[in-house]
Amino acid sequence: MASTSTSAICLYSHPMVLSSSSSQSPNLTFCSDSQISHRARPRNLRSQVLGSSWWGYCALLPTSVYVSSIRHYRFRTLVTVAASTADGVPRRPVSGRRVFKQSQGQGPLSPVPVREIASFVVPASLFFAVTFVLWRLVEKILLPKSSRSSSLEKKSSSPGVKWSFAPGTNLLAGLTAKFDRESKQKLNEFAKEIRSFGSVDMSGRNFGDEGLFFLAESLAYNQNAEEVSFAANGITAAGLKAFDGVLQSNIVLKTLDLSGNPIGDEGAKCLCDILIDNAGIQKLQLNSADLGDEGAKAIAEMLKKNSSLRIVELNNNMIDYSGFTSLGGALLENNTIRNIHLNGNYGGALGVAALAKGLEANKSLRELHLHGNSIGDEGVRVLMSGLSSHKGKLTLLDIGNNEISSRGAFHVAEYIKKAKSLLWLNLYMNDIGDEGAEKIADALKENRSIATIDLGGNNIHAKGVSKIAGVLKDNTVITTLELGYNPIGPEGAKALSEVLKFHGKIKTLKLGWCQIGAKGAEFIADTLKYNTTISTLDLRANGLRDEGAVCLARSMKVVNEALASLDLGFNEIRDEGAFAIAQALKANEDVAVTSLNLASNFLTKFGQSALTDARDHVYEMSEKEVNIFF
Repeated sequence: MASTSTSAICLYSHPMVLSSSSSQSPNLTFCSDSQISHRARPRNLRSQVLGSSWWGYCALLPTSVYVSSIRHYRFRTLVTVAASTADGVPRRPVSGRRVFKQSQGQGPLSPVPVREIASFVVPASLFFAVTFVLWRLVEKILLPKSSRSSSLEKKSSSPGVKWSFAPGTNLLAGLTAKFDRESKQKLNEFAKEIRSFGSVDMSGRNFGDEGLFFLAESLAYNQNAEEVSFAANGITAAGLKAFDGVLQSNIVLKTLDLSGNPIGDEGAKCLCDILIDNAGIQKLQLNSADLGDEGAKAIAEMLKKNSSLRIVELNNNMIDYSGFTSLGGALLENNTIRNIHLNGNYGGALGVAALAKGLEANKSLRELHLHGNSIGDEGVRVLMSGLSSHKGKLTLLDIGNNEISSRGAFHVAEYIKKAKSLLWLNLYMNDIGDEGAEKIADALKENRSIATIDLGGNNIHAKGVSKIAGVLKDNTVITTLELGYNPIGPEGAKALSEVLKFHGKIKTLKLGWCQIGAKGAEFIADTLKYNTTISTLDLRANGLRDEGAVCLARSMKVVNEALASLDLGFNEIRDEGAFAIAQALKANEDVAVTSLNLASNFLTKFGQSALTDARDHVYEMSEKEVNIFF
């Protein structure tokens, strides 16, 4: 009996190999878990199985195999069983496992070659390894960025205003870290500017509350900046808290401008609480800051305790009667304030009356700005009464655009007669007419302090101007006379010219929009031949045309060492007038004109070229620069 060899191969896989009896050679049958009840038709392994990657290792076996599927098979161990002995007698399985015997004439079943298995396993392993490494790298690169961006979004969505540098724009939530870095870089530059210069203008930078918190630190120990403007930067009441603990210790800063920021009443209260203990700031500007009566009340309470402030600007806010009353009460107790600006508010007659009571006892006020408060004739009456009792020395009074008529002009005239310190009086854009102009003229005959008077836009005609001109014969104090926007016509221009030809000390004469025409320009031109004091002449929008320009050009040929600025804008001047002026500039080597405005006329390139050549000629001959505006 030939010797037999038995071998058992345990494959960790689903199929199971069963033997089929044969006397010549052992045959193997593979059965899967899903099919065990029947056997499939034998197939050649080399022609069928080589294409399958899952069954690829079966091609290593040297015999034919039968592939069958076994359904619902519980075991996953694949056992190779010997088909028969050499004599064809089947053997019983040993130890409950299926085995197969090989005849002594046949060699033992060769094991599956390792190299062939490796040819499949190694590339697959490499594929999975490379995929895993790449996935880890992608995860490492991408995940931190996403988490970072999400944190930035959370940070950006928190309350607060981020800022940019383009006019009129803010950096809102959700922007990238790049803009945040640029913002911080700009803020660092601004902070350095505060630490380096005496006067710093940061208006319109739109850095908002967050930017102010950053920059406020630079003011805490500042030893250089005396004037700082944070105007128009989107700062709110919350942002002003940045000054807490900063302004109290800063004694170098003298001027703080927060105009154009919507701080409101709450912001005014916060700022005033801080400034009570400040001993350095002398000028506080809160124009167009959305202040109302409550904000004015807070400022008034601060003025009662603060002794360093000299100028307070509250223009273009919403301060009404109640706010004016509070400020009037502050003037009773404060003896250091010099200028108070309340232009463009809603004081009215009652508000001004309350303010006037405070003026009576105040000794420090020098300038009072009440332009555009609709105080009317009754309000101006009470105000002039208070100013007449004022114990201080008021030098400037601005009551323009207040609906004052000739009746109100009477009260103003009475105050002018008594005023001994007043230097500047503004009655611009009221409606005093010729009657009111006559009353003002009579008062000016007795006044010897007013140097600048603005009567523009008061519906004054030639009759009223004649009264004003009569004053100038004997008055040598007035140096600036504004009569623009009054329909004085050629006759009014003639009345002024006859007086100013040899009298008065007028240096600035403004006659824009006065309807004087070419005839009036002729009278003015005649005056320039003899007058030696007028240095600034405004003749805009008077319909001079070429005729008027030619008349003025003739006078410019005459030596005039006084006239330095001539404004002829909006006068319908064409090339003919431009040629005449150009010739005058060339002819007079001693011309004193340094500024010539011909904007908004009808000049072509030829007229402009002629004026440019004349300008160059003057420079070549006398090295004097003439600025010509087209």
